[in-house]
Amino acid sequence: MTPVAAQVSITAIIAMLSAIANRQWKEFKELEADFVSQYGVEVWQEVFNFRLKPALNKDSDRWLLIQWCGEGIISVKNVA
Repeated sequence: MTPVAAQVSITAIIAMLSAIANRQWKEFKELEADFVSQYGVEVWQEVFNFRLKPALNKDSDRWLLIQWCGEGIISVKNVA
């Protein structure tokens, strides 16, 4: 992880986690856009992959995936 990504404030990550937990897609997208404008896409990718996504529970991870891909996917099946 780059030094910049490692130094991102935990409060920025908590706000995104809260938006996900509350199933607030619009709020999450706004926070994501603000983050990218402040730190850049590369830092966002690192923070998302190594700090935010691993903190999600299974239901939240699934919800986020459905939100991102929902327009192109007709249904998502549960695979146990």
